[in-house]
Amino acid sequence: METVYVETSIISYLRQKPSTQVVLAARQLLTHQWWNDERTNYQLVASQFVIDEASAGNPTLAAERLQLLAGIPLLPLDAAIADIADEIMSRAILPEKARTDALHIAAVAHHRIQYLLTWNCRHIANARILPRIHNVLNDLLLPVPVICTPEEMVGNDSEIDDN
Repeated sequence: METVYVETSIISYLRQKPSTQVVLAARQLLTHQWWNDERTNYQLVASQFVIDEASAGNPTLAAERLQLLAGIPLLPLDAAIADIADEIMSRAILPEKARTDALHIAAVAHHRIQYLLTWNCRHIANARILPRIHNVLNDLLLPVPVICTPEEMVGNDSEIDDN
């Protein structure tokens, strides 16, 4: 069974009030669809970085986010994760405020997880940044995970009309 690292934005989208903004509402719908219909097809994992982020903010919402994470195994912390994140940061791929995003990527690469699922399209699932992340991981001889959004992991190819 393939493994999916559930990044904090996924859990956040599951706990947000329904949005009136079209794009956010669509993301919420896709996130719920993936969570309800697809997640059982994968082994889910998270990390202490996800727990820390999910714990922040409104105490009621934080408790709800942590409840969603209950039972999802956490990847072990390892000094090599910080080293990988340091390399990402040293190449100025991400701004300093996004260090936790580098840690998410580093944890997934270090533990050889197949997928990193996120809605963080600013610093993680970003087409302009991903090639640079791939270069770092290749330079460090680490596997490159598939970094994607729930939109890319829902649906059925048989639904596509070839006409």
